[in-house]
Amino acid sequence: MGTSDPARTGTPARRRGRSFAAPAAPGGRSALAPWHAERLDPDLAEERWLLRSGCRAVAGVDEVGRGCLAGPVVAAAVILPVGWVPAGVRDSKLLTARDRERVDADVRRHAVAWALGVVEPPLIDRMNILQATILASQLAVARLGVRPDALLLDSLEIAGLSIRQRALVDADRLCASVAAASVVAKVARDALMDRYDALYPGYGFARNRGYAAPEHRAALVALGPTPIHRRTFIEAYVVDGTIPADPGETSG
Repeated sequence: MGTSDPARTGTPARRRGRSFAAPAAPGGRSALAPWHAERLDPDLAEERWLLRSGCRAVAGVDEVGRGCLAGPVVAAAVILPVGWVPAGVRDSKLLTARDRERVDADVRRHAVAWALGVVEPPLIDRMNILQATILASQLAVARLGVRPDALLLDSLEIAGLSIRQRALVDADRLCASVAAASVVAKVARDALMDRYDALYPGYGFARNRGYAAPEHRAALVALGPTPIHRRTFIEAYVVDGTIPADPGETSG
């Protein structure tokens, strides 16, 4: 059976692409989809296309924390000034913590508007992670101080919005506004996990950010879950009192 392009068919490809250094991804590397050329530096081509088609404000939207065992899913929406790309902006997984903080400060200072949407673990357990991710994105867009008339998104459209939407595979590596949103969301969520690390010591939240790292899995067995753990996620991990090996979650 040949490899299919999910951007065209919606069917995940079987063949794995190459990987490359990504400091914030689990294991320090991220996979490159086989149907894509390696593209790391986003630009404003998609934003300009939407502006030329009559849109006045284009917001990039991205989220982080979908695959975690603990902590919230956080989405950000960002409207960049026309023609402005934050220096060094990339998909947040490709940046070091110091570079993310610098880009985050730059975006918050110069963006036309930016906002966050946060959905906590109890609600994730009630509604499932897909719906929680959509809700976080809806909240981020709704909280923007400037109403966008077009959205650029990473793969997933937001249900329930009448705004024009354009979802692209790996949009955080193609579109500057989506990359900026990925950085803002990542920095905000990391700050939350730092606070949770102090509140719930022993799980390594400041290092693993709630993902299924070995230290986190071991702490779950030794200490049990905390109030910020996603019970529906943990139930899939715990087998006879042990935590299985990391299934290879990618950070988002």
